[in-house]
Amino acid sequence: MKQILVYGDSLSWGIIPGSRGRHPFEVRWPGRLERKLHEADHDVRIIEDCLNGRRTVWDDPFKPGRNGIDGLAQRIEVNSPLALVVLMLGNNDFQSMHPHNSWHAAEGVAALVAAIRGAPIEPGMPVPPVLIVAPPPIGTPSGTMADKFGGGDKKWVGLAQRLRAVAAGLECPYFDAGEVIHASAIDGIHLDADQHVLLGDALAPTVAALLGSV
Repeated sequence: MKQILVYGDSLSWGIIPGSRGRHPFEVRWPGRLERKLHEADHDVRIIEDCLNGRRTVWDDPFKPGRNGIDGLAQRIEVNSPLALVVLMLGNNDFQSMHPHNSWHAAEGVAALVAAIRGAPIEPGMPVPPVLIVAPPPIGTPSGTMADKFGGGDKKWVGLAQRLRAVAAGLECPYFDAGEVIHASAIDGIHLDADQHVLLGDALAPTVAALLGSV
């Protein structure tokens, strides 16, 4: 069995827009991805490591433990051997308390890739490839997300292109989620159930091809 680690935030954890509820595993995109891979006869296990509010490399001034680089190397060590890490982060870097633009978030993702590649895994275990997934654009923040993400839609601009360049420079595979899904109209941030399904289905061929190369 091959193990895939999904390292993400609330877009992958599966917050139901406009609530604090969670989509079930079979709906949220990591679960849907696992199902599609099983249907294609891949013996895989998806490990979800998805934390609401997780940034790339910055702290949340109000909640501890949201800095994505803290302890990342040990998470790779804990879950090894890994056939693949799917990394989808960046949107929380644009919360209203941060001044960051798309360049900062993309550089944060690059630092995460370096941490994954430098993890102290056991001798003989593979260094997993990292699939960089650009999160979908932030919409118009509304409801409970209006204050937290005010201005985030403007700060996000250019992230997909910058992440594509980071992936090319680091020789990582790349997938632009914004080409297949969009943020919910309910809060402008999170994903409705149908968008989770679309993303899981769209990622399956890319991930299957990567599994075939490791």
